[in-house]
Amino acid sequence: MTLLKNYTLDELFVGQTATFSKTLTRADIVLFASCSGDANPVHLDEAYAATTAFGGPIGHGMWTGALVSAAIATRLPGPGSVYRSQTLTFKTPVKPGDEVTVHLTITGIREKVRVVEIACEALNQDGKVVARGVAEVIAPAEKLEIPAAVLPVVRIEE
Repeated sequence: MTLLKNYTLDELFVGQTATFSKTLTRADIVLFASCSGDANPVHLDEAYAATTAFGGPIGHGMWTGALVSAAIATRLPGPGSVYRSQTLTFKTPVKPGDEVTVHLTITGIREKVRVVEIACEALNQDGKVVARGVAEVIAPAEKLEIPAAVLPVVRIEE
């Protein structure tokens, strides 16, 4: 059983880092399209996507944004964190089979309001930046150590 642990405001410091990685699959693209309603053919239609500058299907930009959210929720500050804002600039498309690693670095802490500023950078397996931005998060109020949810296996029928 995997345990998720968080950091409360008094445990956080400027320069603190964490990472989170995931590999994009075709199933992830289909599931993200289904959940979000974003059926852009550049993500879903192999024949169309092959005619674009990308040469094939690419992942949704916000799939990468969701990885940033996962990194914040499970790594730094961790469970109990509340998103306030997020900026992201997408630099390089993510393609099926790419492993994306999100790097978080705390760049500022406003103690009175428990707000933590976090620089976010997502890199592919070749070290290329795929997205970069800044998140503002309200730090958890209480220390938590909880079992990670067991996520269901979802099968895609095409």
